[in-house]
Amino acid sequence: MKNSITITSILQSMLTPEEVQRVVKLIGYEDKARKFTVYHLLQYWCMAALEQWGSYRSSVDYAALCGLPVVHYSRFSTKAAEVPFSVFKELFHLLVCKCNREARRKLTFPKELLLIDSTTMTVGKTRLPWAPYHGERAGIKLHVALRAENGQPLQVVETLGSKHDGPMSEALAQPDYILVMDRAYGKLERLDHFKTHGQSFVIRLRDNVHLEKPHALRRLTKPDSSVIRDITCQLGTPQCRSTQRHRVVMFRDFEGREIRVVTDLMQVTAEQIAQIYKARWQIEVFFRWIKQHLNIPTLFGTTENAVYGQLFCALIVYVLLNWLFVAAQTSWPQHAVLSFARFSRLFLLQNLPVEWLIQIQRVLLQCTSCFMN
Repeated sequence: MKNSITITSILQSMLTPEEVQRVVKLIGYEDKARKFTVYHLLQYWCMAALEQWGSYRSSVDYAALCGLPVVHYSRFSTKAAEVPFSVFKELFHLLVCKCNREARRKLTFPKELLLIDSTTMTVGKTRLPWAPYHGERAGIKLHVALRAENGQPLQVVETLGSKHDGPMSEALAQPDYILVMDRAYGKLERLDHFKTHGQSFVIRLRDNVHLEKPHALRRLTKPDSSVIRDITCQLGTPQCRSTQRHRVVMFRDFEGREIRVVTDLMQVTAEQIAQIYKARWQIEVFFRWIKQHLNIPTLFGTTENAVYGQLFCALIVYVLLNWLFVAAQTSWPQHAVLSFARFSRLFLLQNLPVEWLIQIQRVLLQCTSCFMN
């Protein structure tokens, strides 16, 4: 058994150089380099995210300690600006498909929750002149559809920071899931569209949306329920009103604030709908975690390829760590039980308990055999 398991060794188990080369050809990029290929760039980006390297220059100083090929920092910078970021985006989604394979077999409900939201990274406008945002700031966004069941991203779309969140929900919609979203996505025409096309959703309503012709639904009152009201109604004013009647559930959050959510779900209780919306907090935790632990706020480059390439490789690291944490779960003795945050920290320090190392080796071995077959 190996004494340590690194992100590059896991990456090699999940994405072979041949697979990366196929994606490179599919995108149409010609990789002529021998000493510093796209696969090496992928490894550099992943290590930079996990170990939170500070720049191109400092990265090459750490590379030798990680067993990566040593190149001048200008070569790293040039390659990052040269390789289309769509290569890393395609590799990310390929990896997501692989890591979700086992999870699909474990589904026990006809539909699971898909949490949709976005996060913005901003810098001074002179750093990214192609991405104007607000005033003296430039910014880019990642729009994410996150599976609530296993905490894995299902799909990610990159845009400029000025892009509105609402329309992106239509690009991220998945009829096999229940979409859970915040107020920015609650446009009335979109709600009608989702309901007409069979897309299940639970979306928070803006406070100023008018409820027209409300009709209370019969429900059993539960003790200690946070639900205030459960109705069906049309939404909006005569100037802008939904064509469909929608179910609206009102409840109080843990701070006592009134929350109104709209949904097409009719066969579940109001308390369950409140719990579904509360699950949306998981995507906020996801955004906070990747920003704190994967070096995302520190953008190395200034071109689209360098910026988005770095971000998609950081997401690849998250997918690998999360998949490994979930796949290695078993009946641990008390001293070996870990949270995801502690698992990630010990993984980085190469100080995981021996029980975890043994189980991870088994998972990687099974994974390699499965993908080869």
